[in-house]
Amino acid sequence: MSNSDMKRMPGGPMKGGPMGRGPMGHGHGAAMGEKANDFSGTMKQLMKYMSKYKIAIIAVLLFAIGSTVFSIVGPKILGKATTKIFEGLMAKVSGTGGIDFGAIEKILLILVCLYLVSALFSFIQGYIMSGISQKISYEMRNQILEKINRMPMKYFDTKTHGEILSRITNDIDTLGMSLNQSLTQLITSVTTMVGILIMMLSISWIMTLAALVIIPLSMFAVRKVVGRSQKYFKKQQRFLGHVNGLVEENYGGHQIVRVFNKEEEVTEEFNKLNDELYDSAWRSQFLSGMMQPLMAFIGNLGYVMVSILGGWLAIRKTIEVGDIQSFIQYVRNFTQPINQLAQVANQLQSTAAAAERVFEFLDEEEEDQTVINPADANDIKGNIEFEHVNFGYKENKTIIHDFSVNVKKGQKIAIVGPTGAGKTTIVKLLMRFYDVNSGSIKIDGHDIRNFNRSELREAFGMVLQDTWLFNGTIKENIRYGKLDATDEEVVEAAKSANVHHFIKTLNDGYDMVLDEEASNVSQGQKQLLTIARAILADPKILILDEATSSVDTRTELLIQKAMDNLMEGRTSFIIAHRLSTIKDADMILVMNEGDIVEQGSHEELLAKDGFYAKLYNSQFEDDEAM
Repeated sequence: MSNSDMKRMPGGPMKGGPMGRGPMGHGHGAAMGEKANDFSGTMKQLMKYMSKYKIAIIAVLLFAIGSTVFSIVGPKILGKATTKIFEGLMAKVSGTGGIDFGAIEKILLILVCLYLVSALFSFIQGYIMSGISQKISYEMRNQILEKINRMPMKYFDTKTHGEILSRITNDIDTLGMSLNQSLTQLITSVTTMVGILIMMLSISWIMTLAALVIIPLSMFAVRKVVGRSQKYFKKQQRFLGHVNGLVEENYGGHQIVRVFNKEEEVTEEFNKLNDELYDSAWRSQFLSGMMQPLMAFIGNLGYVMVSILGGWLAIRKTIEVGDIQSFIQYVRNFTQPINQLAQVANQLQSTAAAAERVFEFLDEEEEDQTVINPADANDIKGNIEFEHVNFGYKENKTIIHDFSVNVKKGQKIAIVGPTGAGKTTIVKLLMRFYDVNSGSIKIDGHDIRNFNRSELREAFGMVLQDTWLFNGTIKENIRYGKLDATDEEVVEAAKSANVHHFIKTLNDGYDMVLDEEASNVSQGQKQLLTIARAILADPKILILDEATSSVDTRTELLIQKAMDNLMEGRTSFIIAHRLSTIKDADMILVMNEGDIVEQGSHEELLAKDGFYAKLYNSQFEDDEAM
């Protein structure tokens, strides 16, 4: 990654290393059937979140009820038409009359109007609810993106990229879709059950009691099937996340997989996870697929019971023939909302689980963004003082011990030492990605804790070993250091970075589009582009972290010259393993296990024949051996 002002690019790629994590490290969103830890608390929080749309939700409620009511009345009116036909046929047989087609026509027109109004109300409530759910999703995505920029670095050090991205994609998508479906379905299902029950009672309370016998059977069947299938749904979603993570990881690092001949191991691991996914998916789909035929079987038992009882009541003139048809339709429709309510219950669990993960992220501790009466970061000169700094990522483990050093404006400071010595940690403290446990870091006499973090970081520029370029033109990538820069300023920055000539040799020049991984330019060219970006940003303080460690000697010379142009007149911190590149540093800080063990110029440290001399000579011997 390379970023001149360390601001995160919206929509920029955030990827982990190809072989750095196992599949268990990738997060995945709330799955259908996954339960929230605090269902009631999360739903209350979600209701508060939705309260700003309460007028629209009330409208959805009214239109959903209206649509359902008009739909429910239909079968009883249709039964009247059936009764008219039956009476007409009986009158025709007895020779006393015939079928009253005029009355039937009126009944059918009324029925068509009812169904049209029902469909219109259903369309309106669906339109409004879709808007609500998408507005909530839109707002949550914005809040999460803004939240990311306020989060402390320690959070990202303990979470995988997949876990964080999952909140923005999977969880919010799940929340939006299930909210859209479950709320309206809950309203219509309850209204349908109550409405159908009233209509059934209006026809015959005896037949209604007989029909209600199917409810306990339906509930028992639903509970059994859902109880069995839910654990397989959870397992399916868990292994789906593992499979996706493994595929993503190995696709991103397919070259490394081939270099180390790990194709068989990767395939074996994939097959193992895929087998688990197949097994859980097959079981979950089979069990959930049993729901419909099982409910249909129970419903058919109800039809038989209602038909026999209805025929007996019709013979006794207790009900009309058309009422039997209406009642059978109501019985058929009565099992549907029961099934829907079971699905809604599952959806609400999924909604709560997704909402809980989103709210959990939004409630995470944030960095202190503002300071009362902050120091003016625009006036920073570059004098830096570390005073007895102690720091540890964990409270019980200090890794920087009593670190003190004075740096004057414009000095070039090199920080060297073995891996794990604390070099990069010093830089993180300087930019307030972390705050010191004790001691202080001062810039121009002001404690950095007296600056607003965002304003402080605007004074810094960084060029890192891992270059970070996004999918866009070369011009856009350089201009990222200063978004309002003119084309002429971009070209001047590229010339100072010794990358202008290379850009001009490209077919599209500065308008050439870098692909997602910027793989259509070399590593050295990517590094020069990030240096051009930093030059354009014109920072007061510069940090170079292993900026030449992954390029050839000739490109290193170009990069070194570009960095010299960049460092001119600026306070610069250089973290380097190649000690030959920091010979001209004003001061070299030699760190080991969190302490400064030596400091001085290159010649002074060699003359001491201490830790630095051993590091330098060991590299010199390695170069000679090569």
